[in-house]
Amino acid sequence: MKRLGGKIALVTGAGAGIGEAIARRFAEAGASVIVNDVSGPAAERVAKDVGGWSWTADVSDSAAVRRMLAEVEARHGRLDVLVNNAGVATHQSNPERLAKLAAVSLAQVQERTTQGRIESHLDATLETSDAEWRRILDIHLSGTFYCTREALRLMVRQAPGGASIVNMGSIMGTSGGAGDPAYCAAKAGILGLTRAHARELASRGIRVNAIAPGWIETAMTAPLSPMRPMLEMQTPLGRLGTPDEIAFAALYLASDEASFVTGQVLSPNGGWHMSQ
Repeated sequence: MKRLGGKIALVTGAGAGIGEAIARRFAEAGASVIVNDVSGPAAERVAKDVGGWSWTADVSDSAAVRRMLAEVEARHGRLDVLVNNAGVATHQSNPERLAKLAAVSLAQVQERTTQGRIESHLDATLETSDAEWRRILDIHLSGTFYCTREALRLMVRQAPGGASIVNMGSIMGTSGGAGDPAYCAAKAGILGLTRAHARELASRGIRVNAIAPGWIETAMTAPLSPMRPMLEMQTPLGRLGTPDEIAFAALYLASDEASFVTGQVLSPNGGWHMSQ
């Protein structure tokens, strides 16, 4: 039997990148996949390929999330796996900030090695607006909470045990990183929320875990290309990861193979950050 045979899985932010890879691997493993994305055409494309169905919704909108899970209930009457993957990076709406991040990060390395002191500064916190802060936290942290809350309305009515929630963290939430305080805070919050939900839902047999990817080759990280040599140098395995390498981690956590795993953070990051 396939690893996710007979299971209903919802993957948010699955129209591209890591989410798309997860949707494809879940479908190969036998799951019926619901593909969510804020982009309707992207969600429809992936859903068609994996033989599932799509739903366009912004996960930071709790009413839109409620409608999405109501449709899941109407079509399937249950939900076995939720992957909270939807997310954005601050630089996607602020290219000037990204250009400065790359230039200053490289300058700092050069300054430290040639003159022993740093004279270039990022000042990302000083330049982060209220709107930018709220947007990142709303999509990542609030979106994870909203989707989990609505999914639980289905999961708690099912037979005890077997349901799994996988949240998408980041090495930026485990080790931190200069240049994007909102993103780091949101991802760290997701890891705390994962542990809180893991303890709360253990009595119902619902497992909750997180993945904290390292630097992965996606459209989100493509604009960081000026920093790529430095990122590869900082990663012991000497390269960036692929979306599939994160998808296989999600597949493990969603499957019964991880039946004794809850409240954990699995971090495929090439050794960039080592813990435990």
